[in-house]
Amino acid sequence: MTLKAVNWNREDDGFTQTFWKQNIEQFWTDDEIPLSDDKMSWVDLMPTEQDVYKRVLGGLTLLDTLQGGVGMPQILERVEGLQRKAVFGFMGMMEQIHAKSYSSIFTTLATTEEIDEIFEWVEQNKHLQQKAKTIQQYYINIRTKRDFYMAMAASVLLESYLFYSGFFYPLYLAGQGKLTASGEIIDLILRDEAIHGLYTGLIAQEVYESMNKREKDRVREEVLDLVVELYKNEAEYTDELYTVIGLEEEVKKYVRYNANRALQNLGFDNHFPVEDINPIVQNGISTNTKQHDFFSKKGNGYVRTTNIERMTDEDFKFDFNK
Repeated sequence: MTLKAVNWNREDDGFTQTFWKQNIEQFWTDDEIPLSDDKMSWVDLMPTEQDVYKRVLGGLTLLDTLQGGVGMPQILERVEGLQRKAVFGFMGMMEQIHAKSYSSIFTTLATTEEIDEIFEWVEQNKHLQQKAKTIQQYYINIRTKRDFYMAMAASVLLESYLFYSGFFYPLYLAGQGKLTASGEIIDLILRDEAIHGLYTGLIAQEVYESMNKREKDRVREEVLDLVVELYKNEAEYTDELYTVIGLEEEVKKYVRYNANRALQNLGFDNHFPVEDINPIVQNGISTNTKQHDFFSKKGNGYVRTTNIERMTDEDFKFDFNK
């Protein structure tokens, strides 16, 4: 078999190079955010609030570890097109940066003993383990085209849906002026996950369109069943985490909102009724710049002194029939 070199002078398709450029322009590392700024507001939180915050970040760490170490590599290995492989490789690397960034927050705000307790809790929490294992089974059992599609669908559900019970609380606090540096990291991660879910969803839609009607009906039903299965577990996980601070219903509404967004990335209609989400968190979804000090702080509108052009939904409408 002849080995090929990736040729960036000829496009694989009409969108992969756009996603490569956007991924590169969004590159960031956790050490560029001054997390020590959060220490003052951290001590003002109640112990129960601190516990919830640490646990949601611990849960996010597990999911990013799965995505960076298993999900993206498995998809990269099987996707066709060397430029596409490069994009998935870069996105997998960013998932590892996301996972590391949570440890940077822990190091700033928690003691070594508290950090050890967080990771022990991650390993023992049955709801968290169940959602990670449910997604992992799709990653490690790819044998057919249908399996490959379902692995990408599971990836989209992870990044555009399951992460958001963890994202809620950092956004909720940052929207009130608390732990804003950590909130800035969450904003940066949200921006990454947005294009990860979009790109993986586009590739999944290509595979879906190559199926016959019977195959399409079967995988669509399986995706919807998976959404419902994951939501049942996610609702229980949310109740366990957030009831102590009275936010469980707000979080579940936010999770349902993002489940619909994930389905849209796969080209499907909403499953849950359309609802308004918490306005504080809605404001946190915005990826507008929050910091402008180019010398000591890097906000999410400043990446490597590059002027990043804002992307809109119109940028991600591609005609696969050309």
